[in-house]
Formats: sequence, structure tokens, C-alpha cells
Amino acid sequence: MAGTLAIDLGSTTTVVAYQPPGGEAQLLALPPFSLEDPSVVPSLVWLAGATSPRPLIGRQVIDAGLLHHGGPELHQDFKRRIGANGGLEAPRTDGPGGESTTVTLPLSPEAAAGLLLQQVWQALPEGLQPERLVLTAPIEGYRGYRQWLLRTCAGMAVPEVALVDEPTAAAIGAGLPPGSTVLVVDLGGGTIDLSLVRLEGGEGRAAPIAQLLRFAGRDLAESRQALRCASVIGKAGLALGGRDIDRWIARSLCPDPAVEEAQGAALLEAAERLKIALSSREEALVLCAPPGETALELRLTRSELDALLMAQGLIAELDHLLEQVLAAGRRAGIGLAEITAVLPVGGSSRLGLVREWLATRCGGVAIRGERPVEAVALGALALTPGVQIRDVLSHGVSLRCWEQRSGRHQWHPLFVAGQSWPTDRPLELVLACSQDDQPDMELLFGEPLEDQRREVVFEAGLPVLRPRPAGSAPVRAWERQPRRLPLSPPGERGVDRLRLAFRIEADSQLVMDVTDLLTGLPSGPIRLGSVR
Repeated sequence: MAGTLAIDLGSTTTVVAYQPPGGEAQLLALPPFSLEDPSVVPSLVWLAGATSPRPLIGRQVIDAGLLHHGGPELHQDFKRRIGANGGLEAPRTDGPGGESTTVTLPLSPEAAAGLLLQQVWQALPEGLQPERLVLTAPIEGYRGYRQWLLRTCAGMAVPEVALVDEPTAAAIGAGLPPGSTVLVVDLGGGTIDLSLVRLEGGEGRAAPIAQLLRFAGRDLAESRQALRCASVIGKAGLALGGRDIDRWIARSLCPDPAVEEAQGAALLEAAERLKIALSSREEALVLCAPPGETALELRLTRSELDALLMAQGLIAELDHLLEQVLAAGRRAGIGLAEITAVLPVGGSSRLGLVREWLATRCGGVAIRGERPVEAVALGALALTPGVQIRDVLSHGVSLRCWEQRSGRHQWHPLFVAGQSWPTDRPLELVLACSQDDQPDMELLFGEPLEDQRREVVFEAGLPVLRPRPAGSAPVRAWERQPRRLPLSPPGERGVDRLRLAFRIEADSQLVMDVTDLLTGLPSGPIRLGSVR
């Protein structure tokens, strides 16, 4: 049966949702990989050896008692590390029978995640043949993650593939009317992502012309279906998530490193169960009983968990990320009062302290958090042909040029972090010569370094939020710079000579057109390189 399949790969759970033609979206149960209530696949892979039969996936790892085993055969928490080692392609098992494959252990994060996705695809119910696959990608490292994802899914027999960043999928899935503005707060297993997302249209404006990715040799750019286009106004993220909260809980309950090592992965699982239970109760008790070790009773109260999260700086970091996103909104003329709704997604968004923080910091704004775990996958199903996905820059672009007023070279921002692309209109800049008889004009481009107040570091294997001094953000020059622009005849000091028009195209390339103001001669377009 044809339809649309959405896969949301998460750090702790992977959500698979399906929508038949003309039907309602629903989570897809994939026995023996998935759990129940809700039907999600734990993001776990067990591969026993270099030449191995079909790996164990998700619930199979738990049912086999291997989650407490540890070692190089068990792969988890791999999503956040995808792309760190160059985006290696995953090994494949070619058919549903799970033929043997030769791999190198331990698997890279890309290989482990690739095996999970491929096994999920092979486990689809018989007769289900999706005509469209919608995939989601995190904000941080979006471009590299996207390239890995498309390579991994290249062998999947599906005519159409769409891709969207996770906050955009969640906003579309909220079911808000065109023109709404949504603050997406995504607290996943491995990352925290905050995004301010606007659904285009509304106020009598027509929806934009639809577009879709071209994949497997099929070009869908001429699709006639016009749907809403979601645009991300501002975003901020941090490589810290629910699994790190589990580690904080485990360390606080078992401060003795020897006991913590003896309990192994069972302690981390017990900490996660405590965290989940305290999302709806004031006190929780779980039993940690790894094979061959003395069982431990772990007890934690809601107030103790709140104090732990405060001490680790979680709320302070959430405040900083929220201020970054709201500042981007203010630059676009959108204040807190103009936000239609707050959309918390991800398992850790259920934490009572997080909900209290949202209610305090976003007072007066409706909070729509009915389905935080499956919101992204269900929202991604709305990305049917015709949706145009606009992304925003995680890092800006600056040009070093001579400033006539100060008489020296300065870094001039062209595009700032949080600005959407592809750009609608070119950015124009006029440059004057810095000396008499100037034969050419040198252009130096750079990337402003993010001025973060905190960074995630690991001390004794535990993630810690460490403050860093604030100050003006420096600019790191690109390794590859464009050639000098010749001036014929030579320029004169202080005289405007070149008009530059910059734009960012759909493939993330920064493109420049040049007009000589003295001769009137144009040149370009000149492709300067990829932005991020």
C-alpha cells in the first residue's frame, strides 16, 4: 500500500510514523524492534562480531539482556556523534533474510545509525510500499547530517525523499494556521534545540510555490501542489540532552566510581527510569540489578531532581539559548507577545522543572505539548510534495573591507547567524579603494565565531556546563579565499569603485555579482563557497 513514511532518528528512541493516502497519521509498530505505548524503537544496535548475522535492533537488545552488557558490541547514543568522523557510510545487509556482512568493530556512529535505519526499513509490514520517505535532521551539523542520511537511504526503494529539520517538522505538525509563529523547544536524548519557526501565509497572502527534493533520478520541482512553507527565524542548540541528565542522576546517586563502574549500563537505565517516573510523580523508587552484582534500590524525589538540574546549570543554559532565539525574533520584529504557541518536544521536555521554566519564561503564550515524543515524526508526515524547506544559518559570514571613515580595514557582517536562506533579495555593498593607483581589490571572507557563555566539557567522563568569558566575537578567515578583483583603469583612494551583490542559493553557496561603478561593466556570478 502506498503512502508516506516518516522516520525520526533520535538519540534514545527512533519514531516511525505512516500515513496512507487520504488517511490519518499513526505510529507504526515494528515487532520485534519496537516497544509499546507509544510504539517507538529504542536507538540500540548490537553486533556480535566482525562477520555477523543480522544485528539485534531496539527492543531485541533489551529482551536479550544485552543493554547491561556494555562492550564494543553495544552501540547507543550515536546520533549526536554522526558527522564527527567524516560521515562514514553504514554497512549494509542486502535482503530481508539478513545476509552476513563484514564490518569493523566498534562501529562508527554513522555505521551504527545506518544499520538501525536499514533494519527498520526492512521490517516494514508486508505490503507496505511507501511512495514517499520523510526524514528529519537536527539543527546542529544539519548539512553534514543530511548528506550522510541521503547516502544511507540511497538503497531504499522509494520514489520520493523529503528532508526537514526537526523543529520545522514539529511546528508544521502542531496544526497551527498559516502565519502562526511557534517557539519549538526540543529536549532530545543527545541535544537541546530551540527554534522560532514561522508558518508562511495568512493575512490574505498566498502560499509560496511548492518545491520538493529531487532524489533517485526523479525531479519533483514541478509539483503543482502548494502547501505552507515553514521558515525558521532563529535557532540555538547545545550538544547536551536526556542521556546527560541520566548520567547526572547516576553520579549523584552513586558517587563512588567503583560502584558506578560495577553497575555499568544498568545504573544509567535505572536513572532514566527515575527521570521518566518523576515527570508525573513527586517521588520514585527503582531497582538496579545488573547480572552478577548486588542489587541497589535507587530513590529520588522531584525536588531533589530539580535541585540537581539547577546545580548543573541546565536552567541557566536554557535561559541563554532562549535569549539567543528571542533576540533573533526581535531583529525580525517578533517579540514574545507575537508568538502563537510554545511547542515542547522530546522526552526530557516532560520534566516538571522544564515545564515550570517554560511557563515562567513564556508567560501568556499557549504551550502545546500533548505529544512530545512523536510530535516530530507526525509533523514530518505533513511534508508532502510541494513543501519548500527554508533553513537558517548556524554561523554568519563577514567581509573584511576598507572603511573610508576610519581609514582602516574592518570586518563587515554580510549574513548573521539565524538569518534564513536561500535569500529572497541580494545584499548590496559598495567598496571604495584604499590607495591611489590601486590595481585590484582584495576580498577576505570569514566566519564570526559564536560568542557562547557556556560550553559542554567532560570532567571524569561526566558532561559539565562550564562558563566562558563573554566579549566581542572574533572572526575566523576562510581557508580558501577568492581571487583578487582587477581594476581597469586603476582605482583612486576614497573613491567608490565596486558594487557587490551577495546572495545565498538553495545549495548553500554564497554567490557574488560585481559591477564596476567607473566603467559600468558587470561580472559574475562568482561562487565563493558554502556557508553553514
